[in-house]
Amino acid sequence: MEIKTVKIDISEGCNIILGQTHFIKTAEDLYEIIATTVPQAKFGIGFTEASGPCLIRTEGNDNELINTCVKNLQAIGAGHVFCILIKNAYPINILTQIKNCPEVCRIYCATANPLEVIVASTEQGNGIMGKRRRIKKRS
Repeated sequence: MEIKTVKIDISEGCNIILGQTHFIKTAEDLYEIIATTVPQAKFGIGFTEASGPCLIRTEGNDNELINTCVKNLQAIGAGHVFCILIKNAYPINILTQIKNCPEVCRIYCATANPLEVIVASTEQGNGIMGKRRRIKKRS
């Protein structure tokens, strides 16, 4: 098994929500949640399939944020992961609704801070083990 860290790109002025899910309709469901809960938000969503051609499904209303989600998910390389980048809103505005989405299994993090994802690779593929962010010591 190989363990590596993947630096996540968080666009300027955005927050990220990274999580695990299990259903190909997830991107559509997350779009509906965000669009109806915080209509002023600009956002991108990416979701990685874990079987067949392992496509990355996308939704959102901001192409730059959608493309950044795809870039992050490609770097992680694990299936059943979703990435949301949101601007003009905060994760607190949508986290409860996302957690209540039936296909969402877990939220790894919701932050605007610099972020790295710890990824384990085996013969079967990649999986997220956790996340890491730098904590500055107080003087």
